[in-house]
Amino acid sequence: MSTDPGLPESWEYTLQVPSDPLAPCIARRTLRTIFEEHGFARVAETAELLTSELVTNSYRHSDGPASVRVRREGKGSAVRVTVWDTNPALPGLQVTALPREDAEEGRGLALVMRCADSWGGFALRRQPQGLTGKLVWFELGGDGDEGGGGGGEAA
Repeated sequence: MSTDPGLPESWEYTLQVPSDPLAPCIARRTLRTIFEEHGFARVAETAELLTSELVTNSYRHSDGPASVRVRREGKGSAVRVTVWDTNPALPGLQVTALPREDAEEGRGLALVMRCADSWGGFALRRQPQGLTGKLVWFELGGDGDEGGGGGGEAA
């Protein structure tokens, strides 16, 4: 955790990304910076990987933009990363195994499931603000444990 007394215990960042092949790279680099600057360097690489997988899925499976929200709600809480995109179809959230080594896709959610402390997703339908699509999220580094890699749970 950060030892800088000037940093707030709760914070939130949102990154809007277009439907562009560079979006996963931009999101990865942004997440690494956020995690490192807020004292979560030990899980920055994991956050970077998982965010990249989710933003790549957004790019590949939706026609519109995506957004990445990174939030911590106080001391001892996990950092939650949420990726929104315009496609309301949820991926198979009950993935239990990595695909075959020669498979060209299908690893993203399996990695999220194995590396995140917790994770889940839900479709957005008929929101008052007109927002549709889906949210897929994961959490890392709660309760002072920056290690990640706990058993994930779908919610």
